[in-house]
Amino acid sequence: MNPLWTQIIIRTTLKHTPKSKDDTSYSEFQLAKGYRNFMITTKHHIKDFLLIAVGILSASFGFKGFLLTNKFIDGGATGISLLVSVLTDIPLYQLIIAINIPFIILAYKVMGKQFAVKTALAIVGLALCVATVSFPDITKDNLLVAIFGGFFLGAGIGLSVRGGAVIDGTEVLAIYLSRKFGTTIGDIIILINVVIFSAAAYLLSVEIALYSMITYLSASKTLDFIIEGIEEYIGVTIVSTHSEEIREMIIHKLGRGVTVYSGKRGFGKKGETFYTDILYTVVTRLELNKLNTEIEKIEPTAFVVMNTVKDTKGGMIKKRRLAH
Repeated sequence: MNPLWTQIIIRTTLKHTPKSKDDTSYSEFQLAKGYRNFMITTKHHIKDFLLIAVGILSASFGFKGFLLTNKFIDGGATGISLLVSVLTDIPLYQLIIAINIPFIILAYKVMGKQFAVKTALAIVGLALCVATVSFPDITKDNLLVAIFGGFFLGAGIGLSVRGGAVIDGTEVLAIYLSRKFGTTIGDIIILINVVIFSAAAYLLSVEIALYSMITYLSASKTLDFIIEGIEEYIGVTIVSTHSEEIREMIIHKLGRGVTVYSGKRGFGKKGETFYTDILYTVVTRLELNKLNTEIEKIEPTAFVVMNTVKDTKGGMIKKRRLAH
């Protein structure tokens, strides 16, 4: 390996790895493994950077191309920034940084250093983009402004989350409060937004507040779409006396992988108990109907449990075409 690359690998990925027996150098295997880990980490950092950069551009376009000119706001820290910007002469880019500083500090305590640094850079990048990049006013129609402004803003936030950062710090606050008080993150976000939109109705107008709610709904739906992906995955657990036949059906007819667990099945506290194979597979929403049909052909009384899966990594499901 090139001496320069060797030093880079040692100083980055191998700095906490034990050396060889003589404690003077790293083995070839350690250097090769370190190089592989370095390339994987670098690839992920580049991917994260591109996602955050595109997210910043999208959110900035939503701000300056739609929302600012019509004085519409969104929920969360971005909504607070927009509301204060409308009511005062303070530039939006300054407010984006100032209002998110407490959330960045909280992110450091709650989520860790790496997440906080990436979030800080993403928020500063958003502020700089809003301050320096010019976007045209797309439309004056209030409904179109609310829908498409929320769409581009939600896409920007979603892409940033995909890149491992946030450009709206209220998500961090919601995580912190949900852990502290035992509530859900969604409940906290809804409560924050109720306060924001109530303030908008009082300080601006009820009409603007209502249009801003449409903006928020558009942004949140787009955010969910970006984070969860185009396809929706379903995790299916199957308990059946014909588990081997169902396993072969999943593999050969659906073209999907399946995991087999050894378990027990029984009825009530004193009922008959015996060992059985429990099957688990992940399919897309489009394949669920066919899976249920094929299971019913094999055993109509099979016990099937279905759960929504946000996303998958590895395995076969994203590598093979849908089977119909």
